[in-house]
Amino acid sequence: MKPMSLKLATENLVAAFRARPTLRAGSLIITVFGDAIAPRGGTVWIGSLIRALADFGVNERLVRTSVFRLTRDDWLEVEQVGRRSYYSLSDQGAEKFEQATVRIYGDPRQTWSGDWCLVLLAGLDVGQKETVRKELGWLGFGAISTNVLAHPTPDLAEMEATLKRSGIDRQLVVMQGRTLGEKQDDAMRALVHKSWNLDEIDRRYKSFVAQFRPVLKAASQGRKPDQRIAFQLRTLLIQEYRRILLRDPLLPADMLPAAWNGTAAYQLCRDLYGLVYEGAEQYISAEFETADGMLPQAMPEFYERFGGLGS
Repeated sequence: MKPMSLKLATENLVAAFRARPTLRAGSLIITVFGDAIAPRGGTVWIGSLIRALADFGVNERLVRTSVFRLTRDDWLEVEQVGRRSYYSLSDQGAEKFEQATVRIYGDPRQTWSGDWCLVLLAGLDVGQKETVRKELGWLGFGAISTNVLAHPTPDLAEMEATLKRSGIDRQLVVMQGRTLGEKQDDAMRALVHKSWNLDEIDRRYKSFVAQFRPVLKAASQGRKPDQRIAFQLRTLLIQEYRRILLRDPLLPADMLPAAWNGTAAYQLCRDLYGLVYEGAEQYISAEFETADGMLPQAMPEFYERFGGLGS
Protein backbone atom coordinates (compact mmCIF):
# COMPACT_ATOMS: atom_id res chain seq x y z
CA MET A 1 0.00 0.00 0.00
CA LYS A 2 1.30 3.45 -0.93
CA PRO A 3 2.38 5.40 2.21
CA MET A 4 0.40 8.49 3.16
CA SER A 5 1.90 11.78 1.95
CA LEU A 6 3.07 14.28 4.52
CA LYS A 7 0.66 16.84 3.11
CA LEU A 8 -2.31 14.52 3.63
CA ALA A 9 -1.07 13.43 7.06
CA THR A 10 -0.80 17.07 8.15
CA GLU A 11 -4.20 17.93 6.69
CA ASN A 12 -5.70 15.10 8.73
CA LEU A 13 -4.09 16.45 11.92
CA VAL A 14 -5.35 19.97 11.23
CA ALA A 15 -8.84 18.66 10.44
CA ALA A 16 -8.91 16.69 13.70
CA PHE A 17 -7.82 19.78 15.62
CA ARG A 18 -10.45 21.97 13.95
CA ALA A 19 -13.18 19.39 14.60
CA ARG A 20 -12.81 19.49 18.37
CA PRO A 21 -15.95 20.68 20.17
CA THR A 22 -13.98 23.41 21.93
CA LEU A 23 -11.23 25.09 19.92
CA ARG A 24 -8.67 26.13 22.52
CA ALA A 25 -7.17 29.13 20.77
CA GLY A 26 -5.37 30.39 23.88
CA SER A 27 -3.56 27.07 24.29
CA LEU A 28 -2.51 27.09 20.64
CA ILE A 29 -1.22 30.66 20.95
CA ILE A 30 0.80 29.62 24.01
CA THR A 31 2.32 26.82 21.91
CA VAL A 32 3.19 29.18 19.05
CA PHE A 33 4.77 31.70 21.43
CA GLY A 34 6.76 29.05 23.26
CA ASP A 35 7.86 27.04 20.26
CA ALA A 36 8.31 29.70 17.58
CA ILE A 37 8.32 33.24 18.95
CA ALA A 38 10.11 33.04 22.32
CA PRO A 39 13.38 31.74 20.76
CA ARG A 40 13.28 34.61 18.25
CA GLY A 41 12.96 37.64 20.50
CA GLY A 42 9.55 36.94 22.04
CA THR A 43 7.60 39.71 20.25
CA VAL A 44 5.19 39.49 17.31
CA TRP A 45 2.61 41.59 15.48
CA ILE A 46 -0.90 40.30 16.12
CA GLY A 47 -1.57 40.34 12.37
CA SER A 48 1.07 37.63 11.96
CA LEU A 49 -0.71 35.46 14.50
CA ILE A 50 -4.06 36.02 12.81
CA ARG A 51 -2.67 34.92 9.43
CA ALA A 52 -0.84 31.88 10.77
CA LEU A 53 -3.65 30.60 13.00
CA ALA A 54 -6.30 30.89 10.30
CA ASP A 55 -4.99 27.58 8.89
CA PHE A 56 -5.93 25.94 12.20
CA GLY A 57 -9.50 27.23 12.09
CA VAL A 58 -8.89 30.05 14.58
CA ASN A 59 -10.52 33.23 13.27
CA GLU A 60 -9.43 36.83 13.89
CA ARG A 61 -12.00 37.48 16.60
CA LEU A 62 -10.87 34.40 18.54
CA VAL A 63 -7.20 35.36 18.24
CA ARG A 64 -7.88 38.89 19.53
CA THR A 65 -10.04 37.59 22.39
CA SER A 66 -7.42 35.03 23.36
CA VAL A 67 -4.44 37.40 23.40
CA PHE A 68 -6.52 39.86 25.43
CA ARG A 69 -7.13 37.14 28.03
CA LEU A 70 -3.48 36.07 28.02
CA THR A 71 -2.49 39.70 28.60
CA ARG A 72 -5.02 40.04 31.41
CA ASP A 73 -3.62 36.88 33.01
CA ASP A 74 -0.06 38.27 32.78
CA TRP A 75 1.26 35.84 30.18
CA LEU A 76 1.66 38.55 27.55
CA GLU A 77 2.04 42.31 27.37
CA VAL A 78 1.12 44.59 24.50
CA GLU A 79 2.76 47.62 22.86
CA GLN A 80 0.85 49.84 20.47
CA VAL A 81 2.83 51.28 17.53
CA GLY A 82 0.51 53.37 15.42
CA ARG A 83 -2.50 51.20 14.66
CA ARG A 84 -0.60 47.96 15.12
CA SER A 85 -0.44 45.85 18.30
CA TYR A 86 2.72 43.92 19.15
CA TYR A 87 2.57 41.23 21.81
CA SER A 88 5.50 40.11 23.95
CA LEU A 89 5.97 37.71 26.83
CA SER A 90 5.52 39.34 30.22
CA ASP A 91 8.20 38.73 32.86
CA GLN A 92 5.97 36.09 34.44
CA GLY A 93 5.17 34.60 31.04
CA ALA A 94 8.85 34.42 30.11
CA GLU A 95 9.62 32.62 33.36
CA LYS A 96 6.80 30.12 32.79
CA PHE A 97 7.94 29.53 29.22
CA GLU A 98 11.50 28.93 30.39
CA GLN A 99 10.29 26.33 32.88
CA ALA A 100 8.13 24.65 30.27
CA THR A 101 10.90 24.70 27.65
CA VAL A 102 13.22 22.66 29.87
CA ARG A 103 10.49 20.04 30.36
CA ILE A 104 9.16 19.87 26.80
CA TYR A 105 12.43 19.75 24.86
CA GLY A 106 14.65 18.05 27.44
CA ASP A 107 15.32 14.34 27.82
CA PRO A 108 12.76 12.95 30.31
CA ARG A 109 15.09 10.17 31.46
CA GLN A 110 16.22 10.83 35.02
CA THR A 111 18.94 9.47 37.27
CA TRP A 112 17.71 9.14 40.84
CA SER A 113 19.39 8.92 44.21
CA GLY A 114 16.32 7.38 45.88
CA ASP A 115 15.57 10.55 47.87
CA TRP A 116 12.21 12.32 47.86
CA CYS A 117 11.63 16.04 48.28
CA LEU A 118 8.59 16.71 50.46
CA VAL A 119 6.78 20.03 50.90
CA LEU A 120 4.52 20.25 53.96
CA LEU A 121 1.50 22.53 53.60
CA ALA A 122 0.15 22.26 57.16
CA GLY A 123 -0.24 25.73 58.66
CA LEU A 124 -1.17 27.46 55.42
CA ASP A 125 -4.64 28.75 54.73
CA VAL A 126 -6.75 27.33 51.89
CA GLY A 127 -5.74 30.01 49.38
CA GLN A 128 -2.04 29.65 50.15
CA LYS A 129 -2.22 25.86 49.78
CA GLU A 130 -3.87 26.20 46.38
CA THR A 131 -1.18 28.65 45.26
CA VAL A 132 1.64 26.30 46.25
CA ARG A 133 -0.07 23.27 44.66
CA LYS A 134 -0.52 25.19 41.41
CA GLU A 135 3.00 26.63 41.30
CA LEU A 136 4.77 23.40 42.25
CA GLY A 137 2.46 21.43 40.00
CA TRP A 138 4.23 23.19 37.12
CA LEU A 139 7.44 21.57 38.37
CA GLY A 140 5.92 18.09 38.55
CA PHE A 141 5.08 17.89 42.26
CA GLY A 142 2.14 15.70 43.17
CA ALA A 143 -0.10 15.58 46.25
CA ILE A 144 0.54 12.34 48.14
CA SER A 145 -1.78 13.52 50.92
CA THR A 146 -3.88 16.58 51.72
CA ASN A 147 -0.93 18.48 53.18
CA VAL A 148 2.10 16.89 51.50
CA LEU A 149 3.50 17.48 48.01
CA ALA A 150 6.30 15.26 46.75
CA HIS A 151 8.73 14.84 43.88
CA PRO A 152 11.76 12.55 43.54
CA THR A 153 13.93 14.69 41.23
CA PRO A 154 12.96 18.37 41.40
CA ASP A 155 15.15 21.18 40.17
CA LEU A 156 15.91 22.58 43.62
CA ALA A 157 16.97 26.05 42.42
CA GLU A 158 13.80 26.36 40.36
CA MET A 159 11.71 25.11 43.27
CA GLU A 160 13.25 27.65 45.66
CA ALA A 161 12.70 30.49 43.17
CA THR A 162 9.07 29.43 42.70
CA LEU A 163 8.39 29.27 46.43
CA LYS A 164 10.07 32.64 47.00
CA ARG A 165 7.94 34.19 44.27
CA SER A 166 4.83 32.86 46.01
CA GLY A 167 5.71 35.02 49.04
CA ILE A 168 5.11 32.21 51.55
CA ASP A 169 8.40 30.33 51.31
CA ARG A 170 9.22 31.01 54.96
CA GLN A 171 5.94 29.40 56.06
CA LEU A 172 6.64 26.09 54.33
CA VAL A 173 8.59 23.11 55.58
CA VAL A 174 10.63 21.43 52.83
CA MET A 175 12.25 18.09 53.65
CA GLN A 176 14.27 15.40 51.92
CA GLY A 177 14.18 11.71 52.75
CA ARG A 178 13.83 8.14 51.49
CA THR A 179 11.90 4.99 52.22
CA LEU A 180 13.40 2.43 54.62
CA GLY A 181 13.35 -0.71 52.52
CA GLU A 182 11.82 -2.87 49.81
CA LYS A 183 8.37 -3.13 51.39
CA GLN A 184 8.16 0.63 51.72
CA ASP A 185 9.38 1.03 48.13
CA ASP A 186 6.49 -1.12 46.91
CA ALA A 187 4.03 0.90 48.98
CA MET A 188 5.50 4.14 47.63
CA ARG A 189 5.12 2.92 44.03
CA ALA A 190 1.45 2.22 44.69
CA LEU A 191 1.03 5.67 46.26
CA VAL A 192 2.81 7.34 43.32
CA HIS A 193 0.65 5.45 40.83
CA LYS A 194 -2.47 6.77 42.53
CA SER A 195 -1.29 10.30 43.30
CA TRP A 196 -0.17 11.15 39.75
CA ASN A 197 -2.81 9.14 37.85
CA LEU A 198 -0.08 7.49 35.78
CA ASP A 199 -2.52 5.21 33.96
CA GLU A 200 -4.25 8.21 32.38
CA ILE A 201 -0.95 9.88 31.44
CA ASP A 202 0.31 6.63 29.93
CA ARG A 203 -2.90 6.20 27.94
CA ARG A 204 -2.57 9.70 26.51
CA TYR A 205 1.05 9.07 25.52
CA LYS A 206 -0.05 5.89 23.74
CA SER A 207 -2.71 7.83 21.81
CA PHE A 208 -0.14 10.49 20.89
CA VAL A 209 2.21 7.85 19.48
CA ALA A 210 -0.61 6.24 17.48
CA GLN A 211 -1.64 9.64 16.10
CA PHE A 212 1.81 10.81 15.04
CA ARG A 213 3.53 7.58 14.01
CA PRO A 214 2.03 7.68 10.47
CA VAL A 215 3.11 11.32 10.21
CA LEU A 216 6.69 10.43 11.15
CA LYS A 217 6.65 7.68 8.52
CA ALA A 218 5.44 10.16 5.89
CA ALA A 219 8.03 12.77 6.92
CA SER A 220 10.82 10.19 6.71
CA GLN A 221 10.36 9.61 2.96
CA GLY A 222 13.20 12.01 2.20
CA ARG A 223 11.52 15.00 0.54
CA LYS A 224 11.71 18.29 2.44
CA PRO A 225 8.25 19.45 3.55
CA ASP A 226 6.56 22.61 2.32
CA GLN A 227 7.26 25.46 4.75
CA ARG A 228 3.60 26.01 5.65
CA ILE A 229 3.05 22.30 6.22
CA ALA A 230 6.21 22.11 8.31
CA PHE A 231 4.97 24.95 10.54
CA GLN A 232 1.51 23.41 10.94
CA LEU A 233 2.96 20.02 11.76
CA ARG A 234 5.57 21.33 14.20
CA THR A 235 2.95 23.44 15.97
CA LEU A 236 0.44 20.60 16.36
CA LEU A 237 3.20 18.18 17.37
CA ILE A 238 4.27 20.41 20.26
CA GLN A 239 0.67 21.37 21.07
CA GLU A 240 -0.32 17.75 21.60
CA TYR A 241 2.93 16.67 23.27
CA ARG A 242 2.93 19.70 25.59
CA ARG A 243 -0.62 19.03 26.78
CA ILE A 244 0.46 15.59 28.02
CA LEU A 245 4.00 16.33 29.14
CA LEU A 246 3.11 19.23 31.44
CA ARG A 247 0.89 16.80 33.37
CA ASP A 248 3.71 14.25 33.55
CA PRO A 249 5.81 14.54 36.74
CA LEU A 250 8.76 13.00 34.84
CA LEU A 251 9.34 10.39 37.50
CA PRO A 252 12.43 8.18 37.42
CA ALA A 253 12.10 4.79 35.74
CA ASP A 254 12.01 3.03 39.14
CA MET A 255 8.66 4.65 39.85
CA LEU A 256 7.03 4.11 36.44
CA PRO A 257 4.90 1.24 35.14
CA ALA A 258 6.54 -1.28 32.81
CA ALA A 259 6.47 -0.36 29.10
CA TRP A 260 5.89 3.33 29.87
CA ASN A 261 4.64 5.00 26.66
CA GLY A 262 6.20 8.34 27.57
CA THR A 263 9.57 7.05 26.34
CA ALA A 264 8.23 6.24 22.86
CA ALA A 265 6.37 9.58 22.78
CA TYR A 266 9.55 11.53 23.51
CA GLN A 267 11.53 9.65 20.86
CA LEU A 268 8.81 10.17 18.24
CA CYS A 269 8.48 13.87 19.07
CA ARG A 270 12.26 14.33 18.92
CA ASP A 271 12.58 12.54 15.58
CA LEU A 272 9.64 14.27 13.89
CA TYR A 273 10.64 17.71 15.19
CA GLY A 274 14.11 17.17 13.77
CA LEU A 275 12.65 16.49 10.31
CA VAL A 276 10.40 19.56 10.09
CA TYR A 277 11.96 22.30 12.22
CA GLU A 278 13.97 23.88 9.37
CA GLY A 279 10.97 24.27 7.08
CA ALA A 280 8.97 25.72 9.97
CA GLU A 281 11.77 28.20 10.72
CA GLN A 282 11.68 29.36 7.10
CA TYR A 283 7.92 29.88 7.35
CA ILE A 284 8.32 31.85 10.60
CA SER A 285 10.95 34.08 8.97
CA ALA A 286 8.68 34.78 6.02
CA GLU A 287 5.34 35.24 7.81
CA PHE A 288 5.93 36.66 11.30
CA GLU A 289 6.73 40.32 11.89
CA THR A 290 7.86 42.65 14.64
CA ALA A 291 7.83 46.45 14.57
CA ASP A 292 11.36 46.27 13.07
CA GLY A 293 10.50 43.80 10.31
CA MET A 294 10.97 40.04 10.33
CA LEU A 295 11.68 38.20 13.56
CA PRO A 296 15.37 37.85 14.47
CA GLN A 297 17.00 34.48 13.96
CA ALA A 298 16.55 31.87 16.69
CA MET A 299 18.90 32.05 19.66
CA PRO A 300 21.62 29.35 19.86
CA GLU A 301 19.70 27.64 22.70
CA PHE A 302 16.96 26.78 20.22
CA TYR A 303 19.26 24.33 18.46
CA GLU A 304 19.87 22.46 21.73
CA ARG A 305 16.27 21.22 21.80
CA PHE A 306 15.80 17.44 21.96
CA GLY A 307 19.51 16.88 22.54
CA GLY A 308 20.63 18.91 19.51
CA LEU A 309 18.82 19.72 16.29
CA GLY A 310 20.59 18.65 13.13
CA SER A 311 22.95 16.33 15.04
